[in-house]
Amino acid sequence: MYEKLKEISIELKNEEIELFDKFNEFFLKYNENINLVSRKDSIYLFEKHIYDSLAINLFLERYKIKKNCSLMDMGTGGGFPSIPCSLYYKDMQVTAIDSIRKKINFIKTVKKEFSINNINPICSRVEELSFKYKNNFDIVITRAMAELRIILEYAIPYIKVGGYFIAYKSIKADEEIINAQNALKTLNAKVIDKIGYELPIEDENKRVLLIIKKEKETPSIYPRKNGLVKKNPL
Repeated sequence: MYEKLKEISIELKNEEIELFDKFNEFFLKYNENINLVSRKDSIYLFEKHIYDSLAINLFLERYKIKKNCSLMDMGTGGGFPSIPCSLYYKDMQVTAIDSIRKKINFIKTVKKEFSINNINPICSRVEELSFKYKNNFDIVITRAMAELRIILEYAIPYIKVGGYFIAYKSIKADEEIINAQNALKTLNAKVIDKIGYELPIEDENKRVLLIIKKEKETPSIYPRKNGLVKKNPL
């Protein structure tokens, strides 16, 4: 199955294949007791989660991003894309954020089990992160979290000026971009690219990476707290 990764410009070495095999086995066993992803989705762990996570490579290669960059995975859930990224990009400094304790505990367990030194799991709501994280990351990514105009306010304040927000989206991304124009303007960000790809499954396989660049510093009031981001989107 790893041969399919060549479609996103990744060719795993033998030791990397062994590492991902071990992670697959570990995840599926853990998922039997702690529901990190649905049983239906766990059947397609590689196709829907690992492959999709590593599709960020299309962006990294196109924009010639150094692999030792700092990356925050916002709303990482069961560790996607954060775990596959930290396993494959050994020099990348990955911060995994989620508000659900059992999911962050799983990532901590994986970190210990696989001796992953380049991942930092944090249990927190994004808007409640310490001020020290603002303007701190080269890249912020999120996958299947919320509508674009909402996740922009969560993500952009934590990116360095000149850095990137990568939103994993479906083929309906264009509609979300239209609805997010005010948020983009307010947060000083701009959609600069869309990178399409297909998951190696038959149904609902078309995906898009929205590439958004932070052009200037974001006003310090963002992201707003107390649920205002969702209650009153920009």
